[in-house]
Amino acid sequence: MASALDDDEILNDDYYSLLNVRREATQEELKAAYRRLCMLYHPDKHRDPDLKRQAEQLFNLVHEAYEVLSDPQARAIYDIYGKRGLDVEGWEVVERKRTPAEIREEYERLQKEREERRLQQRTNPKGTISVGIDATDLFDRYEEEYEDMDGGGVPHVEINRMHISQSIEAPLTTKDTAILSGSLSTHNGNGGGTINLAFRRVTSAKGWGEVELGAGDTHGPLLGMKIFRNLTPRFFVTAQCGLQFSSRGVRPGVTTVLARHLDKNTMGYLQWRWGVQSSMNTSIVRDTKSSHFTFAMQLGIPHTFVMMSYQYKFQDEDQTKIKGSVKSGFFGTVVEYGAERKISRHSVLGATVSVGVPQGVSLKIKLNRASQTYFFPIHLTDQLLPSAVFYATVGPLVFYLAIQQLVIRPYVRAQKEEDLEKQRESSASNIARKKQEAEAAVLLMQESVRRIIEAEESRMGLIILNAWYGKFVTDNSRKHERAKVIDVTVPLQCLVKDSKLILTEATKSGLPGFYDPCVGEEKSLKVLYQFRGVMHQVLSGDTEPLRIPKQ
Repeated sequence: MASALDDDEILNDDYYSLLNVRREATQEELKAAYRRLCMLYHPDKHRDPDLKRQAEQLFNLVHEAYEVLSDPQARAIYDIYGKRGLDVEGWEVVERKRTPAEIREEYERLQKEREERRLQQRTNPKGTISVGIDATDLFDRYEEEYEDMDGGGVPHVEINRMHISQSIEAPLTTKDTAILSGSLSTHNGNGGGTINLAFRRVTSAKGWGEVELGAGDTHGPLLGMKIFRNLTPRFFVTAQCGLQFSSRGVRPGVTTVLARHLDKNTMGYLQWRWGVQSSMNTSIVRDTKSSHFTFAMQLGIPHTFVMMSYQYKFQDEDQTKIKGSVKSGFFGTVVEYGAERKISRHSVLGATVSVGVPQGVSLKIKLNRASQTYFFPIHLTDQLLPSAVFYATVGPLVFYLAIQQLVIRPYVRAQKEEDLEKQRESSASNIARKKQEAEAAVLLMQESVRRIIEAEESRMGLIILNAWYGKFVTDNSRKHERAKVIDVTVPLQCLVKDSKLILTEATKSGLPGFYDPCVGEEKSLKVLYQFRGVMHQVLSGDTEPLRIPKQ
């Protein structure tokens, strides 16, 4: 059963976690969990006035959770909207007449309407800025005699090309979209620009069509059309044709791409292009969780080549990737290698070294920031100089490590602390309430825990010796951080039944006697227990299911 509960809802009351049941729990499982907590929290079981008052509050909370989850309609609303969805006026009049399936259909319809409204407001801007840098004087100058030339001691580095492009999308209806794009380019003092306007219509769930109009001072007016169509669930085709009007006459062009899923992770492509640069290209792309492989071969005039590339994806939080490729054709041979890494929530930085004949050595630096791309190709030398390859490889790596230590990590750490502080402030009252409820629950559990321990000791069963919940610091590099944990030995022992402790796949902060000691941070549960006279220890993630003793 899917759930739409967010972090704020979990900070309030997670009914599933409170009853310690699965989100797919049956009525029998709900009833058994409810009866067990009723025996623990029923006010009539406590004579002390303070304990009786605390028991009454917790009993009412458990009763509320059971009332919601045992009612199919209320449970469907809770699964979708959370607790606040149950407070919306009108549910009692309208939704009670609907089945849970109908309620979910209604929710999906409302979600679709919200998406459509959001679509109307979205422009989806995309842009690219490319700055070409000629730095050949740094290396090639040493191959010549510069001593007798004026200014020969200072290498000359210049920007010799620049390209800027931008596009925005304007949804007209749920099926129609207008796309406006433009670009400006300059190379060694000469350049020009183009502007394009396209209208795209989604014709069905299987395809769409697009008409494009363009104008520019370099190529002249353009009229084009593009069609995409899914022929089968695993096979699609894209066809594009255009007419380019220029002073030399009309230049037609046609491009067709056939693509097929060869398996779950592999795509095969066949492309045919006719026009100014006619060619035929075939490629195979395999993309998995840990790697990306491409093999392509093209026959055409003047571009004929064979290319193979491989990219390895590290399974770390920074999404680090290393890549290499070889491309050989009539133009020569090029070998490229590089890496990219996520440096912030919305930014990815990459660097690639290109070594080829007769192209020489180049360093390409790329920064992706949200939907904007900044590209800096730096041409170092026209020759294959080992020194250029060395500095192109080592230089960016040293620079990145320095920036990572001095700028990026301090900034990210400060940003996380700021976000955590805001989250703590906004949830302070809820956490204080949950802490008070947890302390009251532990007091109410004492007598039940004593009886459970006596029963378990008599049969050498499961005894919880110590248990802690929260943030543990085990990494030596984080010794300066303080562990934030609470003792949950009593609440866990209270959940032991027939020498077994079973926790469902839900946040443990909602369990009876628990609360969140470190809002927004990663938490774990550490348990030291005794079973059959032997001591054991287990560490479980916050939302991981737990069953002890281990089988």
